[in-house]
Amino acid sequence: MPAFEKRRIGRTSLEVTALGLGCATLGGSRVEVSREEAEAIVRAAWAAGVRYIDAAPYYGFGQAERCVGDAMRWVPRDEWVLSTKVGRLLRPRLTSAETGQRRHPMPFDAVYDYSYDGVMRSFEDSLQRLGLARIDILYVHDVGVMQHGRAAHPGLMRTLRDGGYRALEELRSAGTVRAIGIGVNEREVLLEALEWGDWDVFLLAGRYTLLEQAPLEDLLPKCLEAGTSIAVGGPLNSGILAGRDTWNYKTAPPEIVTRANAIRRFATPIGCLLRRRHCNSLSRIRRWPRSFQARAMSRNSTPIWGCCAIRSRLGCGRTFATPDCSTRGRRRQPDCNRRGHPFAPGG
Repeated sequence: MPAFEKRRIGRTSLEVTALGLGCATLGGSRVEVSREEAEAIVRAAWAAGVRYIDAAPYYGFGQAERCVGDAMRWVPRDEWVLSTKVGRLLRPRLTSAETGQRRHPMPFDAVYDYSYDGVMRSFEDSLQRLGLARIDILYVHDVGVMQHGRAAHPGLMRTLRDGGYRALEELRSAGTVRAIGIGVNEREVLLEALEWGDWDVFLLAGRYTLLEQAPLEDLLPKCLEAGTSIAVGGPLNSGILAGRDTWNYKTAPPEIVTRANAIRRFATPIGCLLRRRHCNSLSRIRRWPRSFQARAMSRNSTPIWGCCAIRSRLGCGRTFATPDCSTRGRRRQPDCNRRGHPFAPGG
């Protein structure tokens, strides 16, 4: 069985494997996944050496948490790390008709609640669905402008700051959970939250990939200063970097497809084949102060080196770390803003 490197979460004593299993797809809301298939995937990740699993009430409206708990209940609890999320409560669904893009494998709808009581209720409900006695990391799920719009965001953020965050702090202080954070698809809300909260880890999905590296300029340095870890979720951004046509959970616009194709042309000659058979859906855990380099490895496959490694071969003007993920050997390449370059601003 392979042994993945372990990395510490923030300033806590909690350590997770560098690759973790994200369970959004296992919920079966976007693509039909049976409970048997979902549990088999969880067990396969365990067999492959993965020791960090991330779920959420929203994934399958409860199905992902149930599958994770059923698959992992036999494993000694101190041998793996579990995260789930708060910010949504599940309520009984009044109709069985499917009216939107998301399927409902479980008969529930989700309602947002970032209040103190809402966070506590969500945490307790997750324990029941999981059938486990402990959750290690709690993320606040999908708060921010991207999810709620500019008009609603300030009020929801105020509710979180004055209520939900207090609940998270109490759970952490009591040792009920070992780390707290936020799990979102936008970096802006994380920068805002760093101004008033003491966070152990952020799960940032889709915003630090071969296509996008804006967090290098602001979020990552601030997290380094604050001692906050970053879990890189959605590193293939819904599939556009794995040979599919989806980006941000929707059909990719032409400009994104063009950039992905350009990256593929650059990456293929140096062994970074952007194909589904060379990829997996595991999230990456960044450890500070080590590099802003991402690496994904699946068994019996070619390794995929992330943004900075490919940048180094393209001659982009970024500081990057050598493939051994050490801080030694950092160097700067000549700036690269030439027209048509896949990493050029807006390119």
